[in-house]
Amino acid sequence: MKKSHWKLILIFSIYCLPILSQKNIELIKFNDYPKVKSYKAKKSKNSSMFQGNKKTKKYFEGWYFKMVSHDEMSILSVIPGISISEDGSSKHAFIQLIDGKTAKTKYINYPIEEFYYSKDDFLIQIGNNIFSKDSLVLDIQKDSVSINGMVYMKNIVELIPEKSKKRQKIMGWYDKVPFMQCYHGLVSLNHDLEGEIMVNNISYAFNSGKGYIEKDWGKSMPSSWIWIQSNSFKNSNSSFMVSIAKIPWMGFSFTGFLGFYYVNGEIVRFGTYSNAKLKIIKIEEDNLKINIHLKNEILEINTIKKNSGVLKAPVKGSMERRISESIDAKLHLAISREKSNSKFKDVSYVTGLETVGDKEDLFNKKHFKK
Repeated sequence: MKKSHWKLILIFSIYCLPILSQKNIELIKFNDYPKVKSYKAKKSKNSSMFQGNKKTKKYFEGWYFKMVSHDEMSILSVIPGISISEDGSSKHAFIQLIDGKTAKTKYINYPIEEFYYSKDDFLIQIGNNIFSKDSLVLDIQKDSVSINGMVYMKNIVELIPEKSKKRQKIMGWYDKVPFMQCYHGLVSLNHDLEGEIMVNNISYAFNSGKGYIEKDWGKSMPSSWIWIQSNSFKNSNSSFMVSIAKIPWMGFSFTGFLGFYYVNGEIVRFGTYSNAKLKIIKIEEDNLKINIHLKNEILEINTIKKNSGVLKAPVKGSMERRISESIDAKLHLAISREKSNSKFKDVSYVTGLETVGDKEDLFNKKHFKK
């Protein structure tokens, strides 16, 4: 057995086995399609859990782990998931990585038989790799790729605390619509990191770093979208995300959006479902300015794109599309109350930014400031 495998077993025994034992977590092989008691009810309440346990065709699901070191010199996003083609003939699990500094990406393919999920909580296994909301273990030895290490998440900020009676998710009531092309979920808005990952002998040390986790699942990503996210602000322990997309709807389409901000311990959701209003101030190749009007507040968002890497994205379940993502974009975010009273103003140089598809297809005149 390779030295890295012994190291993984030691790490898993010390950190992961006690967690699995404590939670009484049982892992299930995906393509066995077993009937799991109460699983449908559990996953409907907890979108971070694996949602596709009965899917046989035209389906994808992926989790997005963003990790930033304390000095912001190491930026790495890891995306585990599964892909099932339109006719169901092709299935595989995968792990994608993007380095936020170099914009280099990697896509590691696994047989679908190596994908396992928990029946009780968010925990998945792909090959020797483990992913949950509070830990990530990587052990990849394929071709010219060597990746190993563990990162532990603590002080997790959830959109909906476990004891909260308010169960509305980030999509609002759209989460209950059965024919949506794509669904979006938030696992952790903000958390602290401890640990290290080695990628081809390059160290990514995340002790005292910051992390964020979200996910998508469904048939396909939208034809066009914009996604902006950061929880690495210079002067505050804050977090922000907004996603704007073209949404197919019963033979038509509309531009919808959703997002949140976490500032001074307060979590505010907003979106099309909450009657928030979106105004585009400026659209250029590398510069985007957006205003979002809430009931009593205005969010002013200004992004500047820097390095970009190419990731794979799903089309009818298959990972056939290529999209560009930047993790080191610059974000100016200002939140003001009515009568111009400033509530929040900060800047981030470690911002996730995707601008995909035709902007004219995404926006129409009503979204532009007059």
